[in-house]
Amino acid sequence: MMGLFTQAGSHFRAATTQKPRGSTDDDKAPSDTESDETSILDENEGSIISSLISQLRVGMDLSRVTFPTFVLEPRSMLERITDFMSHPDLIFGVEQYKDPEERFIRVLQYYLAGWHIKPKGVKKPYNPVLGEFFRCRYDYPDGSQGFYIAEQVSHHPPISAFFYISPANKVSILGELRPKSKFLGNSVSTTMEGENRVTLVGVPDDGEYIITMPNMYARGILFGKMVLELGDTCIAKNEKTGMHCDLEFKTKGFFSGTYNAIAGRIRHKSTEVGEVMGRWSHVMEFKSAKTSAKRVLFDAIKDGQNVCPKWVPPEEEQESNESRRLWRDLTAAIGKKDMEAATIAKSAVEDAQRERRKKLDENGEKHEPRFFTFRNGRWEVKLDIPSDPEEATRAVKEWIFSRPPGSPATSPATTPPPGSTLTT
Repeated sequence: MMGLFTQAGSHFRAATTQKPRGSTDDDKAPSDTESDETSILDENEGSIISSLISQLRVGMDLSRVTFPTFVLEPRSMLERITDFMSHPDLIFGVEQYKDPEERFIRVLQYYLAGWHIKPKGVKKPYNPVLGEFFRCRYDYPDGSQGFYIAEQVSHHPPISAFFYISPANKVSILGELRPKSKFLGNSVSTTMEGENRVTLVGVPDDGEYIITMPNMYARGILFGKMVLELGDTCIAKNEKTGMHCDLEFKTKGFFSGTYNAIAGRIRHKSTEVGEVMGRWSHVMEFKSAKTSAKRVLFDAIKDGQNVCPKWVPPEEEQESNESRRLWRDLTAAIGKKDMEAATIAKSAVEDAQRERRKKLDENGEKHEPRFFTFRNGRWEVKLDIPSDPEEATRAVKEWIFSRPPGSPATSPATTPPPGSTLTT
């Protein structure tokens, strides 16, 4: 989903000699995976990975490693985060439930429903550059709207801050991601530090629902099929109501287990509420501790295609550091499978970023994020949001889609009326 991959060590290079990528045994897909969950590199791609691997060491931080373009998913990490806003029907109207346990379960299922969206095989999104941002708008069937803005607020360490709000539906999500990738041997791990802070505006006494992220592992990167797994434990909690869930994303064992499995227990203070089980790529269920009755939290096979579309300003009307415009040459080259052009396009963006940071350092200046500010130990939005939903909608829309002073006037098409062309 959001992982990186690589490898190193002379004993692993020896392994490639003994059992090269493309051998009959290794080309078999791991059991319990779907056809789009695995990928295999061709001979040329494999040689590039092997060359990169030879330069690495186990435990090495990969934040400064440049990866070949054929492993890239053609969108920025800032856009990838919108996957968690794809099924709004799961959380809209939650304030109507009087039971804090039900509200907690609904927030949890909303979060879980975002994981099934991923590219074929093992891919990683573009690493956002400092000052890059992605913005979009959602137009819902009932006429209400949602807004999303994400910005790369730090380069070392890399930090992506993001904010989603639907004033009419009384939901907001504020958070940040601080990915750290390390080479582990025959896999690469990406530790997803940071959290999602969900607020049900219609239930102010609930405060924030805090949800952390599982870690990610790219397996089999030396030879055979590559598989992406989510692993380890994430936490969902609400301190005001006393709700808590330790949710384990299970990695498949060598001899047993299944891919994409999850398991967790929901507690209300010291009382067990129920269990969460299933597979995040298929069906996830909740089993009540009181009645033993089960209910489906999310069925990715049945409902996974019902992704809420988002409207993104046309690339020609975007600012130069807006994700899709910033990376459009790289995206186009990946679409054409032109690795040489993709490498040139990727290097151009990264070289410009290094030059900009160099000038900042020479002048003794620091980058100032446009949409977010660091306050009280966390990233928050630079906007005071009105309590009235209609006023909040106008304020957020103007804040996200306005241009900074001195830039060309915004075209009317930048904020079209509901019903205009959308993208997913």
